[in-house]
This record gives sequence, structure tokens and C-alpha cells, in this order.
Amino acid sequence: MKVLVLSEHEVEELLTMEECIGVMEEALAALARGEVHNPLRQAIRAPGAPGLLGLMPAWRSGETPYYALKEVCVFPENPKRGLDTHLGAVILHSGETGEPLAILNAAAITAIRTAAVSAVATRLLARENASVLTIIGTGAQGKSHRRAIPVVRPIREIRMCGRADNVEEAVRGADIIVTATSSREPILRREWLSPGVHINAVGSSIAAARELDSETVAAASLFVDRRESTLNESGDFLFAKRDGVIDDSHIRAELGEILIGTAKGRKSEDEITLFKSLGLAVEDLASAAFLYEKARRENRGTWVEF
Repeated sequence: MKVLVLSEHEVEELLTMEECIGVMEEALAALARGEVHNPLRQAIRAPGAPGLLGLMPAWRSGETPYYALKEVCVFPENPKRGLDTHLGAVILHSGETGEPLAILNAAAITAIRTAAVSAVATRLLARENASVLTIIGTGAQGKSHRRAIPVVRPIREIRMCGRADNVEEAVRGADIIVTATSSREPILRREWLSPGVHINAVGSSIAAARELDSETVAAASLFVDRRESTLNESGDFLFAKRDGVIDDSHIRAELGEILIGTAKGRKSEDEITLFKSLGLAVEDLASAAFLYEKARRENRGTWVEF
């Protein structure tokens, strides 16, 4: 059998942000319709190791079913080495025979699809006239979000905020805020936020880390990619819950529920909306399936006997 191999550069060429936003909308809607199976991720932390190995499996039914597994190493100190924090592969299998179909660069898929999901959230939740964007974090996700958010809102000003910058100054007056850091402690505080702001909280994807203080989470209408993942994996949510300022009912809806019309998004111009992004295996599966089908149509990538 022949298996497709796509490098980081090839993924970036084939998976445009505009296309990926549409792919993510359909993936999240399929999740809400019950057409996919997305177990909680498994993290393997070896004693003394500087990083972890994450395993994210998923299944998608339909006319062309697929299995997929993203195996990704997360090494927080990698930017100091000039490397992405997330390195690994997405492996796509036929859902009919189990044959491996493709091995794809996971760092590129993760960077693009994560920002695309934030763009979906921004399209659904931010005010229509939102035009000032602050991005906290200048790594791969910060750069990817800089490309994604202007696709869905008329952005006229972008403020990029790094480690040495004044976060409060950067977020004051912002209409949309993206937090894309590796911080384990809050870097965004409620008193800095303007009425009506929309927040995409992206950086923290484990229970032991958060980017938002509890007051911000409590003050915002909370939307998530998936309830089960949020209740088990989101430090931003779990710290606020332990502080007693929210409970499980604080989750307003999943993005997919808004997309299929079973839930509503923003209710007023002054409402603070918060999308807590954790990243889902079904998003990796959808990206991999799209790339596989596009590469096959266009005869792109490297096809190897396996």
C-alpha cells in the first residue's frame, strides 16, 4: 500500500487558513451531531523528562470514515532551541479497512487548526465591529492567530504582546484578546477588560496551568470546544471552580451547538465572551482527512510504499 507523507512546509501550503476555518466548522458541527468519537487525550509524563507525549485518537463516521491518531511531544522549553513546543505526527487510517493512509506533520496542523478554531469562535461570539486585536504570546500560535482572526473580523489594529511587554497596556481597550502562552499562572486579569470583549484562551491545555484569573472566567459567558474535555483538562476552568466562583453549569455551550443551532452565542454588546480552547483530536482528524483528499486530487506530497 502507498502512504502519503506531508512535511511541515507541505501542510502549510495545502491547508490554507480560509479553508481550515471551514473544515473546523464542519468538524465541530459533526461533534455536536454525534458523528464522531473523541476520547479524552492521554498524556504520558516520564519521571524527570523535560516534556510529555500526548496521544489524541478520534473516529469520524460518514460516507468516508476515518480513524486518526495525533502523537505529539510537548516540550515547553523548545522555543529557546528554535523549535516549536509541539512536535509529532498525525496518522490517518481508513475507517473501512484500517489501512494507514497518511503521516502528516503535527506541528503545522496544530498551529493552523488551533487558530482556525479560534477564528470560528470569534466569528460566532465577537461583536461584528470588533477591530482591535491583542495577542498575548509571540510563538507559533501567536503568529498563526495573527493570520486567522482578521479572516473573520475587520481588524484595523493588532497588538502583539511578548514576555517583556506590558500585558495590561496591551489589552486595555481591545475588542478581541488571544492568550497563547505557556504560562502556568494567570497573565490576564478581569480589571483590565473592556465591556463586550471576546477572549480566545488558547495556551493552557492541562489542568495544572491557567492563563486567566478566576474573576475573568466568572465574569465571562463561557463557550468551549467540548464539555467533557473542559471539565477534565482545563486549568482555566478548574481553578475558577476550585475558587468557588463558578460551577459546571457556567459552561454556556459548545461551539458546535451554536453552529447547528441548538445554542445561542453572544446576547448583548456589553457581554464578555470567552472561548476556552483545548484542542480536540477530531480537529486533527478533520485536518488530516482534508489534506489527504486534497493531496490525492492534486498529486502532492510524497507517496511511499509501506
